[in-house]
Amino acid sequence: MNLRKRKKANVEVHTSALNDIMFFLLLFFLLASAVVNPNVVKLFLPRSSSGQSVPKKTINVSITKDLEYYVEKEKVPFDQLEQKIQVYQQTSPDLTIILFADRSIAIENVVNLTDIANKLKVKLVLATENKK
Repeated sequence: MNLRKRKKANVEVHTSALNDIMFFLLLFFLLASAVVNPNVVKLFLPRSSSGQSVPKKTINVSITKDLEYYVEKEKVPFDQLEQKIQVYQQTSPDLTIILFADRSIAIENVVNLTDIANKLKVKLVLATENKK
């Protein structure tokens, strides 16, 4: 039997590489969290038991291939279209127009309605169909 004492090796753990890894992970998560919602301001809003959510008001404006204009399924001549939209805008200041235009009409007719919306400072969205 070998009774001589063996030399015990010193075990060392080098943690300098772990510090670098932890620093890079911390930096990554800080940058990633800043990019997720950069324009969001977190607020604690007051609470109310009688509060109601106000939905945004939208109206549908349609232009047929025969250049007939409809506001909420009501036929309206083009020269009266601005006054009709103003009536809806008075009831809801944050009005949004959803424009349903036939694909065969000239872009000039869509631009005319866009000019009316810009003049009244109303948002306009062009409705489309999904591709099949």
